[in-house]
Amino acid sequence: MLSNPRADRVRAVRALARRQGREKAGRFVAEGPQSVREAIRHAAAEVVDIYATAEAADRYAAELADAHERRLHVHAVTPEVLAAMVETDTPQGLLAVCRLPQPGTDPLGALLAQAPRLLVLLTHVRDPGNAGTVIRAADAFGADGVLVSEGSVDVHSPKVVRSTAGSLFHLPVVTGLPVEATIERLRAHGIRTLAADGSGQTGLPAADLGPPHAWVMGNEAWGLPAELRALCDDVVRVPIHERVESLNLAMCATVCLWASAGSHGTPR
Repeated sequence: MLSNPRADRVRAVRALARRQGREKAGRFVAEGPQSVREAIRHAAAEVVDIYATAEAADRYAAELADAHERRLHVHAVTPEVLAAMVETDTPQGLLAVCRLPQPGTDPLGALLAQAPRLLVLLTHVRDPGNAGTVIRAADAFGADGVLVSEGSVDVHSPKVVRSTAGSLFHLPVVTGLPVEATIERLRAHGIRTLAADGSGQTGLPAADLGPPHAWVMGNEAWGLPAELRALCDDVVRVPIHERVESLNLAMCATVCLWASAGSHGTPR
C-alpha cells in the first residue's frame, strides 16, 4: 500500500500533468474507470502501472481482474496518495500510467497506406475538452483516424485523455502536422477535404460524403482562415436556426461525423 503523498513515485506521476514531464518520462496518465478500462483492453502493452484506492478496487473489480490477467502492475494506494498524483478536484480512485506512442518516421503515411475513408483534421485546436470530444465522436462514428495540427493542444494531457473517455486507445491519432502540407497529402491519396465553416455555400445535407473524405475543423475562437478554406475541396456549413450564431467545435464535428457515418453505411 502506497501511503506517502510525498514519495518520489507519487511526484513522478504528478509530473506527468505537464507536457514537459510527459515528454521527459515518455509517459502519460489515463485517469478514471473508462480510460483505464480501455487502456487495459486496447493498449495493455503500453500500460506501465495502475494505481487504485481500496474503494475503487471494490467498485472496479472486473477492470482490475482484467489487469491482473494481463500481468499488469497494480498498486494499492490511499485516497490521499491518488489525490496527490492528479490535478482533478474529485478523482475517481483509479488511474493508469501509459507509455507515450512512439510513431514511426511517417505516421501519417502509415495511416494513408490503409486507405482510410473518413478522417478529421483539427487545425490549431487549443481547448482540451473540444479536442477530446472530437476524438470520442470520431471513434463513435467510425472514423479511421484523427489528425492534429502543430500548435494544437497536447492530446495526451490529462484533460484531453479524460474527455476522450477511452477513445484515445481505439483509433490512430497523428499529431504535430503542418496543415497545408497535410491537406495536399490527403488530396494526393484521393481523399477530399471538407472545410467545416459557417461561410460555406454547401449545406451539410447537400454535401457529397460518399467518397473518402476528411473534415477540416478550425480553431475554437477564429475558425478556419480563408486561405485554408481555399485549399479544401469544399466548404460545408451545418444549417442552424438563424437566431443561433454558431456551433462550437465539438458540436460541429459531431454533427459532421454523424452525417459521414450515414453516407458510409455505419449504423446510426
